[in-house]
Amino acid sequence: MTIYIFAFIIMLLIVAGMAIGMIVQNKPLKGSCGGLNNIGMKRDCDICGGDDDECEKEQERQRQVALAEAAAESDLAYDATSKQNKRS
Repeated sequence: MTIYIFAFIIMLLIVAGMAIGMIVQNKPLKGSCGGLNNIGMKRDCDICGGDDDECEKEQERQRQVALAEAAAESDLAYDATSKQNKRS
């Protein structure tokens, strides 16, 4: 039974060490295999066709759509706690 506890503690220390290392480095996560470029599939992308600028434009377009949808949803709500809605 104690071997399981010991193994669990070791795994927690490893995960905590990796998390602290990522926080200290302040770098974004990246894949270890190189992504679609290394296997020759990037040019087959249906959205960008292998053009990184097109991918960036599409991601920005999707962000704008999500923001617009969020704004439209907020118009449908009623804030009962707002001072503007209280009657004197």
